[in-house]
Amino acid sequence: MNNDKMIPKILNEREAFSQRLRQSLNNANCPNNSPTKLMHNFNMRFPGRSITVHAARKWLVAEAIPTQDKIHTLAEWLLVSANWLRFGDNDEYIAKQATIVKSEDLKLLADLQSLKDCDRQIVREFVHIMMHKQLK
Repeated sequence: MNNDKMIPKILNEREAFSQRLRQSLNNANCPNNSPTKLMHNFNMRFPGRSITVHAARKWLVAEAIPTQDKIHTLAEWLLVSANWLRFGDNDEYIAKQATIVKSEDLKLLADLQSLKDCDRQIVREFVHIMMHKQLK
């Protein structure tokens, strides 16, 4: 195959990956234009060798696509499927987004778990009443 025809395809793949990464960062309320913040957040989660600011910048500006193990870490962190992040499979993205729990809901759950059992039961009953009211 002619290498000249492959270059645009590779560039398109990198650009598409970079757009999905920036979109995912934005959806996760993370800066989508800061290689330094991406590097720090990624390195906190990745069990392997840390990445550099230069590597993070290359991901953000479509100069490189991370290895599969790094894509999996990014996907877990950003609550998207690894396949969608790498290849853009919309069906997987939609399915994964449907299961995301918002941060304020996680806070509510943590607050609920900190209550005494009797108080948790009151909250459950209140939610039950509200759900039935909503259905009418």
